This record gives sequence, structure tokens and C-alpha cells, in this order.
Amino acid sequence: MFRYGKTAQNAVSAMSYLAEVYADGARLSSQDIANKRAISKPLVAKLLVVLSQAGLVNGAPGPRGGYALALDPSEISLLEIVSLFEKVEDRSLCPFGPDWCGNGAPCPLHDQLVALTDQMYQFLAGTKLDAFSPEGALLEGESCSSS
Repeated sequence: MFRYGKTAQNAVSAMSYLAEVYADGARLSSQDIANKRAISKPLVAKLLVVLSQAGLVNGAPGPRGGYALALDPSEISLLEIVSLFEKVEDRSLCPFGPDWCGNGAPCPLHDQLVALTDQMYQFLAGTKLDAFSPEGALLEGESCSSS
């Protein structure tokens, strides 16, 4: 079953802040991002290394340095970020373990779980970071619920 954890959530959170300031051309330090998103600085630094290696952020040292998105926010999907920190290729793993689904009849929840997993995958693939820009939908009155 596909889901993502706290590390991927924190990566999306950090990237969403970079998307918010993208139009300003701002470069942010890992401390700036940590403070704004209430994430520890060491964790933000580790996330930025992975995101930089994936070509999603650029970092520059020095007084005018910092981090910025390497691409326009409209070109980066949430799935690209999440997939750096979570396994997304095996989206149909049965929550009852490998000995149930795939070895005979599927579990009673199989079809519903597959549908939910596909829905989450499509949402992450179709949602770009520009949703967090000042013109984006999430900043115009929509809200995220944490469930």
C-alpha cells in the first residue's frame, strides 16, 4: 500500500516554502526554511542535499547564497519529491502482508485499497509546487486537513 511518512512530508513542506518565494528570486538558508516550517535545521539540511542531488533545488554558498528551486514550481510534482524519500513503485502492497494478496484470493479490502492508493498517487503526480505560490490554489482560501 502506498503512503508516505514524516520525512517526505517535511521535504514537501520545505519545497513548498521555496515555491512560495520562487517569484521573488529569493535564496533561503536551511535555517530560514527550518524556522518557517518548524523543522529542525539538521533535517532540512539533509533534505536539501537529497533534493539538490535530484536536481530539484540549487544551492549556492556565501553571503548571497542559499537554496532555491532549480525548476519552475509548475514543473515539480509532489510525487517527484515524495518518491525521493518513499517507495512509490510498489503501490499495491497488501496491509495484511505478502502472504495474503497475491497468493490466492485478494483480501476483502483489496479493491478499495488499490483505488485509494491510485487516487493518492494521481493526486501527488498531478499536484505541482505552483499550488503553493502566491497565485496557487492552496493560498487562495483552500486548506489542507491533517488526517
